[in-house]
Amino acid sequence: MKKAKENRTQGVLKRISGPVVTAVGLDAHMYDVVKVGHEELMGEVIKIQGEDTVIQVYEDTTGIRPGEPVENTGLSLAVELGPGLLTSIYDGIQRPLEVLVDKMGNFIERGVSAPGLSHEKKWEFVPTVKAGDVVRAGDILGTVQETNIVHKVMVPPTSKGGTVKKISGGSFTVDEVVCVLEDGTEITMLQRWPVRVPRPTKEKLNPDIPLITGQRILDGLFPIAKGGTAAIPGPFGSGKTVTQQQLAKWSDSEIVVYIGCGERGNEMTEVLTEFPELEDPKTGRPLMERTVLIANTSNMPVAAREASVYTGITIAEYFRDMGYDVSLMADSTSRWAEAMREISSRLEEMPGEEGYPAYLAARLSEFYERAGRVINLNDTEGSVSVIGAVSPPGGDFSEPVTQNTLRIVKVFWALDAKLSQRRHFPAINWLDSYSLYLDALEEWYDREVSPEWNSLRAWAMGVLQKEAELQEIVQLVGSDALPDEEQITIEVARMIREVFLQQNAYDPVDTYCPMSKQYDMMKAIKLYADLARVAQAGGVTPQQIIGVKSKNDLPQIKFIKDYEPVLAKIREEMEAEFNALRAA
Repeated sequence: MKKAKENRTQGVLKRISGPVVTAVGLDAHMYDVVKVGHEELMGEVIKIQGEDTVIQVYEDTTGIRPGEPVENTGLSLAVELGPGLLTSIYDGIQRPLEVLVDKMGNFIERGVSAPGLSHEKKWEFVPTVKAGDVVRAGDILGTVQETNIVHKVMVPPTSKGGTVKKISGGSFTVDEVVCVLEDGTEITMLQRWPVRVPRPTKEKLNPDIPLITGQRILDGLFPIAKGGTAAIPGPFGSGKTVTQQQLAKWSDSEIVVYIGCGERGNEMTEVLTEFPELEDPKTGRPLMERTVLIANTSNMPVAAREASVYTGITIAEYFRDMGYDVSLMADSTSRWAEAMREISSRLEEMPGEEGYPAYLAARLSEFYERAGRVINLNDTEGSVSVIGAVSPPGGDFSEPVTQNTLRIVKVFWALDAKLSQRRHFPAINWLDSYSLYLDALEEWYDREVSPEWNSLRAWAMGVLQKEAELQEIVQLVGSDALPDEEQITIEVARMIREVFLQQNAYDPVDTYCPMSKQYDMMKAIKLYADLARVAQAGGVTPQQIIGVKSKNDLPQIKFIKDYEPVLAKIREEMEAEFNALRAA
């Protein structure tokens, strides 16, 4: 018989290759968190081969040398969940940046750790159950007012539950016991959850409710469902940051989790300075009060970048478990994939396409599959909608990260640098973009907007596609050489683009457009198109039809809050002008 292996929590460094180090003499499991070297740098076990334990280190490894100790904590990488998450700004492994700045200034030193939540601050806990009540895993025990969001304190998903023996309200830190069950289980407001493990749910629901964003091109042409997944590739200068801020401000979700994953320092600085200044239009208070920011810039260690997306999605799932709708922005998944590529090359794994690891698609799938609208363990309904930005080098959508992402997500919003150069914002290309949720959402639009909405949308897309076909001829011979009917098509498509699709994020009215207004605007454009067809069939020339003056007043509708009387007047004038043209 082989001698039982003794439990060794400490080993020594054998080999160092950037953020990837190898230790020997260490008894460890996959994804255990370890402390590396004399400075106790934080790392995670990613490969075990015989006596060798391979570790990715979440901090800069410069200066450490073979022979230094490696200690196994026996714990997996986990985040702290509880009151205090909102308004926080974390790095990729949930160290609060504001706390680190107070400790050491603007430059983070190595080997420094700080808990994700404050363990000193007291929160006012209000019980919602009483002694004698039976609770199960995931049930809500009480509430804490955190900013303008009610934080719901839940029985941990790993608990068996039972009968409440004692529960008391008052001021508590996250470590103090607020509830005791009959079997002696003590429950605090703090939960720790491993980031690579999805939090459990009772049932996943069909994606049949749209995430309303107030952005006409998104809601009108390429909607995303609550609990859905979307990719938004962003070449430099195409308005990606503004689009994401619009989604954070206006989407009808209660919580926003923003992951800055490997972005340039100046871009992340812009986010960190602008987000706290943004006003939440729903409450008039700072948007940060319902936001969690995770900042991991491109000059920070790559291993922490790889962990940041898991940290963000775990925090999003925690708020989903309370019954909230959460929007998660990951900016950008390309930088995350680059971190995987670097670590994979240091592990000497067989490279796949363009040097990315062969498991790139599997990792992307694991991340996006954690989105969804669900019935939680406590029978509430919540959702996590994931919008992943992609930064394809040179705007090349054929590269592996974009292509693998497109195989997984159901919505593709293709930002186009050429549109932004023409000052068309949002610069989303309506010919390259698509949404696979249209059929699932059709019934909702019929019920909540209008039975005509789906046919109107299909008509608008048809006009835009026809215009794209005609543009080649127009560039060669000019629009006057087109048949009369197609000259009208070109004009209607221009109206759809300039009146409906263009939207000013900085205008106090046009920044958000409700579905009722989107429907009325599209209906007005369709009215012009229908009147134009009738007039053209009656012998009116395209020049006369295009010269109708009342249609030139349609763009002003975007900037008027109480627009209905103005729109009604424009429609009357339009019909009168066309009647006059046919009578002439």
